[in-house]
Amino acid sequence: MTPIWKTDAPEVVGTPFASGRRRDVVVVGAGLTGLSTALLLTRRGLDVAVVEAAEVGALASGGNTGKLTLLQGAVLSSLRRHHPARLVRAYVESNQDGAEWLTGIADELGVPYSRRAAYSYAQTPQGAACIDAELRAAVEAGLPVRRVEPDQLAQSPFDMVDAVALDRQVAIDPQRLLVALAQALLREGGTLHTGVRVTRVHAAPWSGVETTRGFLAANHVVLATATPITDRGLYFAKVRGLRSSCVAFATDGPLPEGLYISVDGETKSVRSITPEDGPAGAAQLIVAGNGFPVGRAPSARASVDGLVSWAQYHFPGAAPVASWSAQDYESHDLIPFVGAMPRALGRIRFATGYAKWGLSNAPAAALRLTAEICRVPRRDRPDWMNVIATRFTVPADLARGGVENLRVGWEAASGWIGAQTVPTPIRRPAEGEGVVASRAGQPVGISTVDGRTCAVSAVCTHLGGVLRWNDAEHTWDCPLHASRFTADGCRIEGPALRDLARLPRVPGEELDDDPAEVRTPQAATVR
Repeated sequence: MTPIWKTDAPEVVGTPFASGRRRDVVVVGAGLTGLSTALLLTRRGLDVAVVEAAEVGALASGGNTGKLTLLQGAVLSSLRRHHPARLVRAYVESNQDGAEWLTGIADELGVPYSRRAAYSYAQTPQGAACIDAELRAAVEAGLPVRRVEPDQLAQSPFDMVDAVALDRQVAIDPQRLLVALAQALLREGGTLHTGVRVTRVHAAPWSGVETTRGFLAANHVVLATATPITDRGLYFAKVRGLRSSCVAFATDGPLPEGLYISVDGETKSVRSITPEDGPAGAAQLIVAGNGFPVGRAPSARASVDGLVSWAQYHFPGAAPVASWSAQDYESHDLIPFVGAMPRALGRIRFATGYAKWGLSNAPAAALRLTAEICRVPRRDRPDWMNVIATRFTVPADLARGGVENLRVGWEAASGWIGAQTVPTPIRRPAEGEGVVASRAGQPVGISTVDGRTCAVSAVCTHLGGVLRWNDAEHTWDCPLHASRFTADGCRIEGPALRDLARLPRVPGEELDDDPAEVRTPQAATVR
């Protein structure tokens, strides 16, 4: 499942790894947050190294829809429902600064983009109240939004009962931007290590990171890893992981000009691709949405199929040419967490909780992280940084967090109970299928991918949740805190840091592995 943006994207050749060297800053993660932060700090004269387990834009940053907009579905009205207007305005101002920085760096680096109107729309009459609330919240926060006229609603190729619009928003190829940022970082003296996984983060007695290639010391560590890969502050319990699917289509029919996202029902996000904001010769239409909490959907494949059916109904003749999914995290109070990690002596910083709006929230986080590391006085920082840094938790935030953590407890218990109902040995799964069964009381995940059947421990290496099979991406996903692993147990993302144990064949099971082969998971602890 490769994003359309990566079809012809150039590969960024990183820097050879040399352990033992001390840097001013080590940034973990080569997505938009990590690369933006690294470039900003490098331009301030700091010695910065970025460490990435895979390649540039491997996860959400390279797999989003490329929509950069301050009108974000029903985000503003949801925030305003339980928070003061000052906090909502600060959120908008942070996104404005993030968007201005991103378009400015795109102009500087020669990354093209297009300007379009963004629309938050209701699919049903019941959703019109949400449009009213979003309009009020946006106006109060200082955005020049407008109500969409009925005749324009009637011209839409899909159901738009009501809508609010914001002009001059941005469509961009996210992978092209990431590659340009990485290349700029290298040109200006920064360091980029790809294919190197961080396995431990230190704050004391020295600060730095341990990796699969050796140790890197640093005065500051920035965790730009979507969710922190350390349990300090318990942020894994303060956010929830969400996945959304995307499908790219080729079509000869008319295409919508704007950037659309629904506010009611199953989310539908729609944009077209033009030569100014996408790969040459790419599909012309992207439909995304049908999101779900990680590891909790009966079938991730059904999410993709639903998008295809919806698009082909509204855009007859549209032919899917690529599909993929991406993961992001939503904080319980709906505002991203950015700043210093608790109990880390001010040496470890992080950013998480963009709720799928990373193209503006990520550069905003980079601006704030840079100001903090460079010790810019608070009086000289934008007001939004200080407002968000001193936000307070309201009862609605606690309620959302309480409900989510009750669900986590339920998933933890039901996963273990469910595994015991399917004892091994089991019939070999069909191609693309995975099954969780019980082997001597321990959950085991058995799957067949590309004709190869293997068994792994089905217990997440973070906090012991029983994993579930993702039938769209052929991965093992944790319903507790959104860690994910490949079919053969390699860690992909999430708060977990260790791979899953690879298990041997037992009598009656048909596996493709050597019976004596048992892989011990890589040791990785975080203090």
